Amino acid sequence: MNNNPLNRVKVVLVEKQRTSKWLSEQLGVTPATVSKWCTNTSQPDLQTLARIAELLGCEKRELITE
Repeated sequence: MNNNPLNRVKVVLVEKQRTSKWLSEQLGVTPATVSKWCTNTSQPDLQTLARIAELLGCEKRELITE
């Protein structure tokens, strides 16, 4: 099983000095949903990923691991 993270949402939130609670409020999703993205338990869809990038002022590619 591949244990590599699929996204960097948690890392970028820290870099931008934002909280997962802030992100959940901005997106209108539950904090539990953002937590799942941050722990790579689930992934945001592409539209949501684009919105996260917009909110955090970064490129979408910065939110995805290499």
